[in-house]
Amino acid sequence: MTAVRLTGWQKPPEVTRVPVPEPGPGEILLKVAGAGVCHSDLHVMDWPAGALPYDLPFTLGHETSGWVHTLGPGTRNTGLREGDAVLVYGPWGCGVCPACARGAENYCHRAAELRAAGGGLGLDGGMAEYMLVPSARLLVPLGDLDPRTAAPLTDAALTPYHAVKRSLHKLVPGTAAVVIGVGGLGHMAVQLLKALSPADVIAVDVASDKLDLAAGAGADHCVPAGEGDADRIRTLTGGLGAALVLDCVGADATMATAAACAAVEADITVVGLAGGTLPVTFGAVPFEAAVSIPYWGTRPELAEVVALARAGRIRPHVEVHPLGEAGEVYQRLRDGRIDGRAVLVPTAEA
Repeated sequence: MTAVRLTGWQKPPEVTRVPVPEPGPGEILLKVAGAGVCHSDLHVMDWPAGALPYDLPFTLGHETSGWVHTLGPGTRNTGLREGDAVLVYGPWGCGVCPACARGAENYCHRAAELRAAGGGLGLDGGMAEYMLVPSARLLVPLGDLDPRTAAPLTDAALTPYHAVKRSLHKLVPGTAAVVIGVGGLGHMAVQLLKALSPADVIAVDVASDKLDLAAGAGADHCVPAGEGDADRIRTLTGGLGAALVLDCVGADATMATAAACAAVEADITVVGLAGGTLPVTFGAVPFEAAVSIPYWGTRPELAEVVALARAGRIRPHVEVHPLGEAGEVYQRLRDGRIDGRAVLVPTAEA
């Protein structure tokens, strides 16, 4: 089968041929419908050898949807049937620690021992024709959603959903929420805030086409990033600032903007991986503002995301490309030329 493999650090992935895996006890083989192309993949590629505990090579794609193809021994009573459309929950923990037991495998207590974070992150992921999933617990039914375009729900939607959900109690009528960076995560964050809260949503980005995407996703205001952006946000919020600032970039400049436009007692939540820093000292952030860096989301939250999508409350903006174009698509992502989320599919058809 065709697969997009990371074969060396600090080098682009290769489109190559590998055998179709056979599911063993407890495992499930999926026929892949689509795999999202995430900016964090670029960070994984760019790390030097030894920086991550992952063993090479492995197939990329931690944002995957597909159909159950083959049930391995011991999986017949899981409620899954061959042909079922499913999402693959991305972070794979040990499955038995207290965090995993409540569905928070993103915070597995034994994560450091596992030497991989999930399929596409140290283990073979979904940028292939088939994907081996180690347990039925990692699959979430899609119902009537089209699996070919649903893959971004597993990260591009789940990650901001988890972040936004933490702050919903602060997003009362009359407040504002800011989304910095309207890419794969950001365009979903705008939709989630509109679906879940009464807050005004302010989108910030350097690119006019990304601001157009934010407006189409429901943003109440769109602010070009750069000099004076925090002042414009404070003007839009009557001088108070935003109750939640969700930084989907995580660079020095965006984190500085986040702190400058946050309200007293606000949440400044960083989900972008650009490697910036934010000094947390007296006067650097508003009084009682909380700065947090959440990671991904839980299995129950992914089911909630699917429910929102099935109800038509959120919808990923997707570009579909065949697996063979992976190199070109990653370069376009690096250059900031992807609208919403790119999804690689085993065929060129959506």
